[in-house]
Amino acid sequence: QGQVMRVTGSLIFLLSFQLLHLAKSSMVWLNKNGYEDLVVAINPQVPEDTNIILNTMNMIKNASHYLFETTKHRFFFKSVKIIIPKTWKKTPNYSRLKTESYDKADVIIADPYIKHADDPYTLQYGGCREKGRYIRFTPNFLLNDNLTNVYGEKGRVFVHEWAHFRWGVFNEYNDDVPFYVSRNSASVEAVSCPAGLAGIPVFQDCRGDKCESRSCRYDGQLYEKGCIFIPDIQQNISCCVMHSQYIPSVVEFCDKNTHNSEAPNMQNKICNHKSTWEVIMESDDFHNSAVVNASAPPSETNFRLLQTQDRAVALVLDVSGSMSMHNRIGHLHSAAEEFLLCIIETGSWVAIVTFDSSASEKAPLQQITNDAARQKLLQYLPTFASGKTNICAGIHKGLKLIADKMNTTYGSEIVLLTDGEDSHISACFDVVKESGAKIHTIALGPEADKDLEELSELTGGLKLYAVDAFVPTKLIETFSAIISGSGDISKQSIQLESKELAVQPSEWMNTTVPVDKTVGNDTFFSIAWNRSQPFFFLKDSKGKVYGSSDFTIRNSNTARLSISGTAEVGNWEFCIKNVHRATQTLSVTVTSRPSCSNVPPVSTAAHTSRAKRAFNPVVVYAEVSQGFLPVLGATVIATIEKDGAAAVTLELLDNGAGADMTKNDGIYSRYFTSLQGTGRYSLKVNARGTNTTTRLSLQQNRASYIPGYRKNGKIYLNAPRPKFADKEIQVKLGSFSRISTSSFLVNTEGDSAPIYPPCKVTDLRARTENKTIVLSWTAPGGDFDNGKADHYIIKSSENLLDLRNHFDRATSVNSSNLIPQEAGREETFEIKPENFTTEKDTIIYFALRAVDDTNLTSEVSNIAQATWFIPSKASVPLDYDSNDGANSTVIAAIVALCVVVVCTVVTSTLCVLQKQKGRVDIETMQ
Repeated sequence: QGQVMRVTGSLIFLLSFQLLHLAKSSMVWLNKNGYEDLVVAINPQVPEDTNIILNTMNMIKNASHYLFETTKHRFFFKSVKIIIPKTWKKTPNYSRLKTESYDKADVIIADPYIKHADDPYTLQYGGCREKGRYIRFTPNFLLNDNLTNVYGEKGRVFVHEWAHFRWGVFNEYNDDVPFYVSRNSASVEAVSCPAGLAGIPVFQDCRGDKCESRSCRYDGQLYEKGCIFIPDIQQNISCCVMHSQYIPSVVEFCDKNTHNSEAPNMQNKICNHKSTWEVIMESDDFHNSAVVNASAPPSETNFRLLQTQDRAVALVLDVSGSMSMHNRIGHLHSAAEEFLLCIIETGSWVAIVTFDSSASEKAPLQQITNDAARQKLLQYLPTFASGKTNICAGIHKGLKLIADKMNTTYGSEIVLLTDGEDSHISACFDVVKESGAKIHTIALGPEADKDLEELSELTGGLKLYAVDAFVPTKLIETFSAIISGSGDISKQSIQLESKELAVQPSEWMNTTVPVDKTVGNDTFFSIAWNRSQPFFFLKDSKGKVYGSSDFTIRNSNTARLSISGTAEVGNWEFCIKNVHRATQTLSVTVTSRPSCSNVPPVSTAAHTSRAKRAFNPVVVYAEVSQGFLPVLGATVIATIEKDGAAAVTLELLDNGAGADMTKNDGIYSRYFTSLQGTGRYSLKVNARGTNTTTRLSLQQNRASYIPGYRKNGKIYLNAPRPKFADKEIQVKLGSFSRISTSSFLVNTEGDSAPIYPPCKVTDLRARTENKTIVLSWTAPGGDFDNGKADHYIIKSSENLLDLRNHFDRATSVNSSNLIPQEAGREETFEIKPENFTTEKDTIIYFALRAVDDTNLTSEVSNIAQATWFIPSKASVPLDYDSNDGANSTVIAAIVALCVVVVCTVVTSTLCVLQKQKGRVDIETMQ
C-alpha cells in the first residue's frame, strides 16, 4: 500500500507538471482533417533551381492523396509554405516571411556533407509518439527521377517520413540485419511488416562498378552477412507504409492484426511491439479528427512561396529601477555589447530601445556593414536604471523603429530583456500576433514577469533565462543563443567557451580553449571580473603571447581581444591570476565564426522536452553534428541552474540506454531528475572532443534503399547503396569545444519534489557461452538514469506478448545474488539452460524490471529471445536463378544436431548469429 501511495503521489505531482519549452516549435496545426502551415525551407547553400520548388510541390501534392488513403480518409495536406533563400533572385511570386524561418522548418532541403548521400531521413530525438525535429531531403533526391527506383515514388516517401515526424513511429525494416529466425515457423524470414513478405535472398558481389549476383550462402543459422532481400513487386498485401511504401499495393499502416511483433526492427524496439497504426491512433491528431466521407482529400494543397530578407532586430531593454540590483544593468551592458560586437551577423539591421515606465529610442534601425558600425552602436547601450516597468511600451517602440525603416515588421525580431513584472503585459499580445515579428524573451533573475514567455509562444521566438551572477557570463551565454534563423551557418557566431570560477587570492584560473579547423574567423577572447582587474595573458597554439595591453578594457570589469585574420588551429591557453586581496569571480568567453563558407562547422544544439512515457520526465538533449552528420565520441556536459538553487551538472550520453533512444546518432541525452520546484531553469551544454575520440557518422534513421525487386519471376537489381570510405566519414575533427544554451519553465503544484523510479532498460541482449545463457544490459539508475537501482526482477516466458502484457505472471528467474551497479555500467547475468524444460523448437523470452530503494519499479525492459532448434534433418537454401526466379518465401531450416541460438529481438535486436570460437554472439540493433 505504501508503494501505491508513493506512486500515486508522484503521479499527482507530475500531472500538475508542465514543461513550457519543447524541443522544437513546429507551426503545423490540424484544421479539421487538413494540415496547415507546413513549412519547407531551402538551405541558403543550395544553388538556385526553380525545379526544386516545382518538384517539392508535386511531391507534397501526391503525398496528400497517399496520406489520405493510408490514414483511411482522415488526414491530408491543406497548406504549405516554402521558404526561398535570400540568395535566390527575387520575384513577385515570393512574399515576405513573417515568423517562419529555416531553423523552425518542418522539412529542410539541403545538400549532404558527403556526395551521393541522398537518403531522406527524419531527425528524431525522442521515443515512441514523440514528434521529430525535421525531415530532410537533398536537392538531388527531388531533381533526379532515377532515384525513384531506389526510394520509391517521392510522395510515398514523404508520407513515410511524415509518419516519423508527426506521430513518432519508426522503421519496420532493418538495413543492418535483413533476416531473422521466426518463432512461428522456426525458419529464416525477411524482416518485414507484415510477416511473410514474398521475395528471395540474393548476394551482390561487387568489385568496383561491376556487380554479380548469386545465391546467399547459408551457415545453418542465418544467411551470410551482406545477403539482401529482393521483394516481389506484386504482393498480396496492403501494408505497411513504414516498411515498403514503394510497393504499389501498400496503402495502409500495419495494425494490431497485421503487425509483425517479432521482427527485429526499430518500431518494435522503441514502441514496445505496437503496430504503427496503434501508435497513430493514440495521437492528438487522431483524437481531434474524424473520417471524411470522400474518396479524395476535400481540397488540393495550397502553396505560398516566401523569401528570406535581411535580418532586422530591435533590442528592447529594461532599465527600470530593479535593473540596478545585482549589477544587472552592468551585466546587460556587457552582454549587449558582446551581442553587437561578436554575435549578430554582418549585414543585419539593429535598433536599440530602452524602457521603464515609458519607452525611449536610443538608436534607429541601422545596418551593420563593418566593425565601425558595430562600435557606433555601443554608445547607445544603457548604463543607468530607474523607474517602473512598461513592457508593452518597449515592444511598441521597437516595432515602430523597424517599420519606419523597413515599411513592415514582417520577418523582424525583437530581443526583449526584462527583470520585472508588468500586470499589463497581455495588453500587447494581439499587436504582437499581428506584427509578423518574432519576440525573443530574456528573463533576468527570479522576478521577471510570469507571462513573459507567452510573447515568445505567440510568435515562435526563443524563451531564454539567465540567473543573477557576479559576472555577465551567464547573460552573454543567453544572448549568444540569438543567432540568425536563416540557415546560413557560414555567417553565424559560435561560442567556443564560457566558463566562470570563484578564484582565491593569488590563485590562477587556467583554461585551454581548442580552436578547430572549422572555425577561426572573427574570433574574440573575453574575460570578466567582479572586483578588480586580474593579471592575465593568452597564448596561441604556436606560442605567441597576448598580454593585457593587447586587450581592450571595457566598463572597468571586462577585457576583450579580437584576433585578426583566422585564428591558429590548436589549443589556446588563457591564464588568469587573481591579484585582488579577496576571492573574486573570474570568467572567460570565446566566440568565433566558421573559417570557410563551404565547410560546415561542428555545432551543438541544446534542447529539453517532456518524454511521453511514465512519469513524463524532463529529458535534456544535445545534438552534436557537422553538416547534418552526427559527431560521435564527444564529452557532453549539461549545467542546469535556477535562481536560489545550486547548479546541477549532468553528463549526456549517446549510448542507446536510459533517456538516449539510439546509440551513436550524435544525440546525447539524459533525464533531469533534480527538479527544484516551480520556476525558470537555464541550460548550458558544453560539448568537447579530442583528436582521438571524435568521429563522424552517417544518419541512422535513413529511408529504405530498395536493392531491387522481382517481377514475373525476373529479378531487377538496383546499383548497390553508395558506400563511403572511412576517410570520408571518419574525418579528423581535431579537438573542439562548443557551448549551447537554452532554458525551460516548470510549473508544479505542491512543495515536494517528484520521486522517480528506475528508467526502462532498452538494451537487454544475450549470448551463449559454454552452454550458459548470458544476459547483459546497461544499468539504469535509482531515479531514471541517475544513481543506482536496488535490485532486479527477471522473468521468462514462451510467449513474447504475454511477457510484455503480463510480466508479473511470468516465470521468475532467481537473481537475488545480482547487485545493481551505478547507472550506465554494463550488467551481466548468467542463466543455466537446465533451469528450463526445453523441447524441440522451443523459444524462451526474457525481460526484466529494476526496483529502487523505495520499491518504485521501472517499466518492463525490451525482450531477449533464446531459441533451441533440434531439427530432424538439415536443409539448404534454394538456388538463386535470376531468370526463372525461386520460391517466393524465404525458408531455411536451422541445421545442427543441437544448436542453441540466443538473439535479442524486437525491442533491441539484431538477430545476427555469428559462431565464433564456440560462442554465439547476438548484437543489439542500434
